[in-house]
Amino acid sequence: MTLHHRALNTLASTRLQRRTVLATMAAGLASGTGLLAHAQADWPTRPVKLISPYAAGGASDLSARVLGEYLAKVLGQQFVVENKPGAGTRLGTEFVARAPADGYTVLYVAAPYATAEALYGKGLSYQREQLRPIAMAMHAPLFLIVNAQTQIKGVRDLVAFAKTRPGGINIGTPGAGSQPHLAGELLLREAGIEGINVHMKGDSVAYSELLGGRLDATLTAISTALPHIAAGKLRVLGVASEKRSALYPAAPTIREQGFQGVVASGWYGFMVPAATPGDVVAKLQATILRALDDSTIKQKLLDMGLEASGAPGAKFATYIDDQTRKWTGVIRDANIKID
Repeated sequence: MTLHHRALNTLASTRLQRRTVLATMAAGLASGTGLLAHAQADWPTRPVKLISPYAAGGASDLSARVLGEYLAKVLGQQFVVENKPGAGTRLGTEFVARAPADGYTVLYVAAPYATAEALYGKGLSYQREQLRPIAMAMHAPLFLIVNAQTQIKGVRDLVAFAKTRPGGINIGTPGAGSQPHLAGELLLREAGIEGINVHMKGDSVAYSELLGGRLDATLTAISTALPHIAAGKLRVLGVASEKRSALYPAAPTIREQGFQGVVASGWYGFMVPAATPGDVVAKLQATILRALDDSTIKQKLLDMGLEASGAPGAKFATYIDDQTRKWTGVIRDANIKID
């Protein structure tokens, strides 16, 4: 064999070896990608933490447990509710924002998420970009309620009553910066009346004060008030929703009574750290929406004063943005500040 032919054979052999090595590397990479995708598709393979930013026992905690049980049943792993209350839900939110983005830490986010920036400003220890909305879960309609011993039969009667009193009316809320507090401010502004939002430690205390005649009205969740309403001690004037609520269908909306801008509610949904893998997000979202379409789940939520209103992550993100703009304006106009 000539030197020329040997050189050609050597070159051909080198090219073949190079192609073999490249093919092997490609196969290895493909195999690795497949293993990663398979690992994500198998999610969850261990218990998932479902972080509630409220204390145990309230609507947030109880509804999180109802949904967590459903998710565990369908997905085959425990969804363990961990309560991390404090700082107006900021502690729980921060915990999830800083958690590993692996699908094993999920935030059961609530309405204060949309008002935190406006209320606390630089006091926030997380950025919105750190969290990704997965699904809207439900709403907690707010009802305007008065003592049944008064002659106030509707929202216009309450407005007329407010105009006869120096300083207007006292509206009970479950806490400063809460959704009922902001809804009360919205009502005062929309109706063009004066008033004070009096902050109580929870709905039960607010209703006790209303029964005792120390408050003129409350604008908050209805579940605690239902026994008093059934007994004829409290009267529902309206609900601050776009349409009547299944929780108390007899109540007209406040909009029906001429106050178009008074629409407000509490709400809950799910978020995860922003970098959570897309297939994990899709699997979690689909299961949550399936849960919220289940008739048994819907009834359990209604019993807690909540209305299932499932929506996918993109719609939930838009809703949060809309709520943020709306309540930022109310907070600014009412000069609400929380230390």
